[in-house]
Amino acid sequence: MGEIFVVAEHRQGALREITLEMLYKANELSQALSHTLTAIMIGAGDEAFVDDLTKRADRVIAVEDERLRNFDADLQNDILHRLIEEYRPFLTLMGHTAWGMDLAPSLSIKSGLPLATDCVDIRVEEGRPIVIRQIYSGKLFSRVAFKESEGYLITVRPGAFPPDEIGERNGELVRKEIPSDLPEARKQFVEFLDAGAGEIDIGQADLLVSIGRGIGEQENIEEIKELAELMGGVISCSRPVVDKNWLPKYHQVGTSGKSVKPKVYLALGISGAFQHVAGISGAGTVIAVNKDSKAPIFRVADYGVVDDLFKISEALKEKLKT
Repeated sequence: MGEIFVVAEHRQGALREITLEMLYKANELSQALSHTLTAIMIGAGDEAFVDDLTKRADRVIAVEDERLRNFDADLQNDILHRLIEEYRPFLTLMGHTAWGMDLAPSLSIKSGLPLATDCVDIRVEEGRPIVIRQIYSGKLFSRVAFKESEGYLITVRPGAFPPDEIGERNGELVRKEIPSDLPEARKQFVEFLDAGAGEIDIGQADLLVSIGRGIGEQENIEEIKELAELMGGVISCSRPVVDKNWLPKYHQVGTSGKSVKPKVYLALGISGAFQHVAGISGAGTVIAVNKDSKAPIFRVADYGVVDDLFKISEALKEKLKT
C-alpha cells in the first residue's frame, strides 16, 4: 500500500480552501489506488482545525512548534523532506499558491523528486501520475507524464477541485515535535497585511458585476457602476484593471485578489485567466459576456453571451429602468 501526502495550507488560524480541494482529489485517488491519505499539518500546535482534518484523511501528521506559526519555506522544506524520506509517499500535493510556489521548487531540488506545477487534474496510468495543465492562457489543455520515480511532487491550481467532503473518515492524529537539529530560520515574519481591505468587501456581496480588460478605457467604468447599482450589486474587476490603477485593489477577484462566492457573478469583458477563474469557483451562477467566443471564461460560465459588453450593459439598464 502506498501513501499520498497533502500539505495543509493555513493562514491566521484558518485552513485555506485549497487544502480541502486537494484532499477531495487525494481522497478520490487514494480510494482508487488503495493508498493511505495523509494530511501534513505544520504549525504552532494550537490550530483549531487540526481535528477537522482527521475527518478527511486516514492520518494527520502535525509537526508543531511556535516557530512554525507563520509560513517559512526554508523550515517547511526541511521538515517535509524528512517526512518524505521517512514515509516515501507516492504523491505529495501542495497548492499552487504563494506558499506552494515558494516551497515546491526547492523541495524538488532537495528531495530529488520530479515536480509538476499548476495542475488542474491528476490521473494515474500504468503506475505513474499523469497531470493536466492549461497552456496559452487556458485555451489549450496539455497532458504531462513523469519519468519513473520513487515519488512525485504536484502543485494544484486553486479552484480545480471542489472542497467537498467524500464520506467521513476517522483518521489517526500523529503529533510530532519540530526536529531538534532543524537549522535556524533565515527569515523573520513581521506582520500580515490584508491586501483586500477597503471601503467595500466584495467577498460578502450576493451579486458582483465584474469588469476586465474589455472595458477599454477608465471612463467606461462609470457606465458599469451604474449597471451594478441598478442591479443592487457591487462592482469588481480582474487584475488588469487594478494594474492600470482604474480601481483599487480591494475590488480585485482572483488568486492575487479575493476569492468570492456571490449568488450571481456577471463577468463583462473578462477573458478568464486561471488566476481569475480560481477566485470565482464558489460563485452560484456565472454569466459571461465577451466578444471572443474562445475566451476561457466561457468554460466556467453557466450562461454566456458572445457580444459587445456595452451593448449588453445598455440593454440591461433599459430593462431595469422600465
